[in-house]
Amino acid sequence: MPVDDRIFQNPPKITATTQTMTHPEQTPAVHPTDPPAAAQAYRGPFALMTILFFMWGFMTVWNDILIPRFKEAFTLNYFQAMLVQFAFFGAYGVGALIYYVVSMIWGDPINRIGYKNGVIIGLLIAAGGSALFYPAAALVSYPFFLVDLFVVGLGFAMLQIAANPYVTILGPERTASSRLNLSQAFNSFGTTIGPIIAGWLIFTVFTRPHMHGADAVKVPYLCFAVVFGLLAVLFKFANLPNFANTEHPGRGWGALKHPHTVLGMLAIFMYVGGEVSVGSAIVNYLGTPKLGAISHEAASGFLAFYWGGLMIGRFMGAFALGDLRRWLKKSLILAVPVVAFGVIALTSGLSHALHYGVFLAILPVMFFLGAGGPQRMLALFSGVIIVLLATGMLTAGATAQWTILAVGMFCSVMWSNIFSLAIEGLGPLKSQGSSLLVMAILGGAVLPPLQGAVADRFGIQHSFVVPMVAFAFIAFYGIYGYRAGRKTLVAA
Repeated sequence: MPVDDRIFQNPPKITATTQTMTHPEQTPAVHPTDPPAAAQAYRGPFALMTILFFMWGFMTVWNDILIPRFKEAFTLNYFQAMLVQFAFFGAYGVGALIYYVVSMIWGDPINRIGYKNGVIIGLLIAAGGSALFYPAAALVSYPFFLVDLFVVGLGFAMLQIAANPYVTILGPERTASSRLNLSQAFNSFGTTIGPIIAGWLIFTVFTRPHMHGADAVKVPYLCFAVVFGLLAVLFKFANLPNFANTEHPGRGWGALKHPHTVLGMLAIFMYVGGEVSVGSAIVNYLGTPKLGAISHEAASGFLAFYWGGLMIGRFMGAFALGDLRRWLKKSLILAVPVVAFGVIALTSGLSHALHYGVFLAILPVMFFLGAGGPQRMLALFSGVIIVLLATGMLTAGATAQWTILAVGMFCSVMWSNIFSLAIEGLGPLKSQGSSLLVMAILGGAVLPPLQGAVADRFGIQHSFVVPMVAFAFIAFYGIYGYRAGRKTLVAA
């Protein structure tokens, strides 16, 4: 889909006292006095970043397939199976906490090594963790798998700390939410096709009657290790601007002194926890008798509707929050769900398209109502999600099934909107603020096991009360939290 060039114009100023570019002989010369040339220079790096966002989205969603696979292979209850998410997303919290402590004592690491090198380090750690799946499968050890997921999560934590603010500075701050939404859209493309491919590989291709169920993950994760290693090499030799900040924010609490950033941390905690909790429960949820007792392999395909909804909404969010002409913005927002409906009808059948199409019709209405800014979208979309979750808890059959699957659409803009609002105005504290927000991804480790415990006690359908509470807080952040401690409202 077309993207207006103005998203990339007017890049951040690069001066001797703020942003500098390391190894200038290896990076394009970008001058703040020449916006068109700068836009051209930044478009290439932004395109490469979208590949990275796609890859970590593609791999992250495999956790939703590992949960039912390990639950069956190791005879686990819901709480124990959800420890997959605890290990993976717990690493985000630990890794980002280490990063923040280091930044307080010795100064911000990203400011010293640059965003490009931060991405490379994250890729290498993720490659190492993926390779460890092979011996874990050979030893048939669930705790070993959890350790491996923790290592992969550490790598992804570094990627998140470096990549998200890197995208926000590849252009003006006023369109930072738009660029993040666009990057996250490609991330969601990975999460959309990831469950389909993962379910096919893990439940069909690499499953053998005479072998332990965990053995099915060996080859796929070994391939991930190779891909991440190759990406690290690509980023090393790619002609990318490697921003490094020479204006050191100093030691101390830093970004934690800003209330809107602290509340943004809680909002990220709730958002990631809520989104991951819903996605983690879908395969087992659809397998219950009230939902039709759908098999794990078939339910894995339905996951694509959940994660695909994020992709659809993020493309729309990129257009809605971008610096586009009004007529073009409205046209693109309306075109995305129409195209999505057509694709679903062709690939999944008219029946599925009609069920999903009800929510596709609601989505552009919510974008138009939230046109006042990212904070307004947060409040409106959170309210819709709460209604959808309540419906999924209180009904049965197709109604319950599709309302839960539609939650993904309205999760779409939350990460980028919360992230950009929470680091707005931090200046040289941006990467430190980013590490705090990545630390809050710990919500993905805490809320899924909590939902699993509720599911063990009251049934998986009623366990969706956990993400309902999470999205209620996000609504609060969109109404007030984003401007806490600031004298003026955040500009849209």
